[in-house]
Amino acid sequence: MKTKKILFVIILLSLFACTKTVKELPLIDPLTFQGEQDGKKVELFTLKNANGMVAQITNFGGKIVSLWVPDKNGKYEDIVMGYSTLADYQKTGEIYFGSLIGRYGNRIGNAKFMLQDSVYQLAANNGPNNLHGGFKGYNNVVWDAVQNDESTLLLSYLSRDGEEGFPGNLQVNVTYELTDDNELKIEYKATTDKATPVNLTSHSFFNLKGAGNGDILDHSLQINAAFYTPVDSGLIPTGEIAPVEGTPFDFRTSVAIGARINEDNEQLKFGKGYDHNWVLATPSDSALTLAARVLEPASGRVMEVFTNEPGIQFYCGNFLTGKVIGKYGKVYPFRGALCLETQHYPDSPNKPQFPSVILNPGQEYYSVCVYKFSVK
Repeated sequence: MKTKKILFVIILLSLFACTKTVKELPLIDPLTFQGEQDGKKVELFTLKNANGMVAQITNFGGKIVSLWVPDKNGKYEDIVMGYSTLADYQKTGEIYFGSLIGRYGNRIGNAKFMLQDSVYQLAANNGPNNLHGGFKGYNNVVWDAVQNDESTLLLSYLSRDGEEGFPGNLQVNVTYELTDDNELKIEYKATTDKATPVNLTSHSFFNLKGAGNGDILDHSLQINAAFYTPVDSGLIPTGEIAPVEGTPFDFRTSVAIGARINEDNEQLKFGKGYDHNWVLATPSDSALTLAARVLEPASGRVMEVFTNEPGIQFYCGNFLTGKVIGKYGKVYPFRGALCLETQHYPDSPNKPQFPSVILNPGQEYYSVCVYKFSVK
């Protein structure tokens, strides 16, 4: 009986400690995001769930600014890279921390494509290629925002015909929801009045130790994919769908990200590490499948990624230089974060053998990404 009482007291103390930690989270002050861009009001919105998780999202680029997740001991850390003020995001070059990406996530080769016998020239903002929508993609526009409850945020944006070279007026609606199952759910919907390529994604940089707390090479990663799309030296897919078996790209069973990242492999050299698309076996346009799972062994934090997309881009911070100072004055080191971006394949408009990314009038684009958190 005495043992049971002691256990009960320990449980109560643990719950109190966890609750106290949540209340004392050093959240970003929404006042530091109040401002204007392009004549539209910018704000920072805070989402909470019943378990104490917190996400902060700005309507400037739909950026996930912070995401507070507990570890196996109930200690919370902000696990996404970002900045503490709107001014910092506005003056910084294109790192895409936490951004919504569109109209086309990832790269389009030679910054052009042909659709219905017309050639569309896009901005060449990544060498000769188009990356993440161009010089002013969806990461750099102000979205209309509606928050009706403390767990959900709806962002809307009308991308005009000809914007960054893309055809059609595209109405985009993105819903962020922080569920009581400890999921950050991102739901994308879009309609168009003219045929156009659409490939929307989120570019959040995760470190399950806490952003700025070292690199991610000790994170264990599993990707449920038997194939990937090799790239050329400009990171444009060659068109081949290659097996991962026998290569450093085989994450079908969980392995530390740093275990093979420095192997003598041409694809790893092209990406300066991992910066590739994996081919997922998705059952249908609406059903979700487990695409990837990440474990950080010290904290015990686990992140699972579910999606209805046919691909997922795994990027491990190869272009972080160690010179960026983010939130709380922390330096973001080389390979200090990973991205798992659910999407269609890069350069699909120029690769007819890849799943189509063309949205036609009368159709609705629908994509879902769920980042689910737990502990081990």
